[in-house]
Amino acid sequence: MFLNHFEYFAPKTPAETLELVSHLGSKAKILAGGTDLLIVMKSKAISPEYLIDINGVEEFKGILCEPGKGAVIGTNTKLAEIQYSEELKAKYPALAYAAGEVGSSQVRHMASLGGNSCNASPAAETPTPLAALGAKVTLESLSGTRELALEDFILGVRKLDLAEGEMLTKFTLPEPAAKSACRYAYMGRRDAMEIDSVNMAVNIELEPDGETIKSLKLVMGSVYPRPLVSKEVPALLTGQKLSAELVEKAAEAAQGEAKPIDDIRASAEYRREIVKVLAQRLLNDTYQAAKGV
Repeated sequence: MFLNHFEYFAPKTPAETLELVSHLGSKAKILAGGTDLLIVMKSKAISPEYLIDINGVEEFKGILCEPGKGAVIGTNTKLAEIQYSEELKAKYPALAYAAGEVGSSQVRHMASLGGNSCNASPAAETPTPLAALGAKVTLESLSGTRELALEDFILGVRKLDLAEGEMLTKFTLPEPAAKSACRYAYMGRRDAMEIDSVNMAVNIELEPDGETIKSLKLVMGSVYPRPLVSKEVPALLTGQKLSAELVEKAAEAAQGEAKPIDDIRASAEYRREIVKVLAQRLLNDTYQAAKGV
């Protein structure tokens, strides 16, 4: 399997990159880690005429994590850097854990956070916790900048809310609220470099009493063409103190919202069952973590 013929560009600045993205348009693809892009090019699923390699643009890399100000993560920050960042593990453990579950160590040292979202795979690991954490993406072009919630940026399988001439340049995560926690879990066919059959993240914030749920966000992956943000679970649990009965009802509600498919990794029926199992586990674990237990 060989790559198609293409012209290669290696910009050094954001301005140079945006100029190329604007000028070359849909005929070009951005190369960050290449762990997904080069595979689909070899399979002839896409054959871009140009590749824009952004690895020489330092402004697109790195983690800025300030006390009380959340975090900003560059689009070309490698997943291994997120996995091992002590600051992210402390403030956003669900994201650091999810990043550490992508592929192999070699893949994580090449793959970028931006690429994991822009690939727009329903089974991608990091979009689920990013959405649960309230992350926003910054999209830039020569004509300006706009910001979107991560779950609004991914529209479906390989589909993004990205206009021609735009590129994703960074992720912004809000500061975690007091008395809150976010947790991530997944299920695959085996515990070794497996694409997720289902993944899920839950973010819970409690009222000052430390028991009543003030807000909740549950996001499911690999059960819908895009990260699926539950509407039913927050409606059931907001304003409540968690109980075994409520957890059961909420898990069944999440199960009802999921719209999985049959594929080589799992049947739709199995995925629906796993949604219930993960929801039960994560609601309990996240609630206890938010309580500080």
